[in-house]
Amino acid sequence: MKRNAVVKVISPSRECGSIAEAMENVLRNLGEDPSREGLLRTPERSEKALKFLLSGYEQSIEKIVNGALFHVKTDEMVIVKDIEFYSLCEHHMLPFFGKMHVAYLPKDRVIGLSKIPRIVDVFARRLQVQERLTQQVADAIEEICAPRGVGVICEARHFCMMMRGVQKQNSSTTTSAMRGAFKRARETRQEFLSLVHKNLA
Repeated sequence: MKRNAVVKVISPSRECGSIAEAMENVLRNLGEDPSREGLLRTPERSEKALKFLLSGYEQSIEKIVNGALFHVKTDEMVIVKDIEFYSLCEHHMLPFFGKMHVAYLPKDRVIGLSKIPRIVDVFARRLQVQERLTQQVADAIEEICAPRGVGVICEARHFCMMMRGVQKQNSSTTTSAMRGAFKRARETRQEFLSLVHKNLA
């Protein structure tokens, strides 16, 4: 993948030890006793959870798509709405979560519908910021399908704002990425936005 879709993955050093060992030290530094009953397996569970939540680093867009591209004569907008996602903010490693709406205008081929949520998950399961996550999904769809245009809207709530800092539990953040016809043509963009807002209402 090109653009933001490429993320350099650095292999862990043996000198770093395991995530579980690091989590045991974190517990001690917080004033906890890792040997007490409730925490005996917490470091191992934390390692397993983090590896799942950040499994996007080990996933390939090509393998996810797996050739599911089909030649179809259509020029109508394709939208997959309300794609749930869960990610970790790279600034505090706290969760942010929400829904993503992905649309594209096919040129001469379409992608299997189930592949779009899988693509969202690949990028969401990495340390992220919402702005980059939105752009990466748009870039991936554009590169895979070569459509006439791509539109992505991401709506999310961030625990780094809800649980700490300003502590605003009801705040949300919306980001968008428009490519091709979605950026050039106001009518196309408005159709996408109206369909998404209609769904939200």
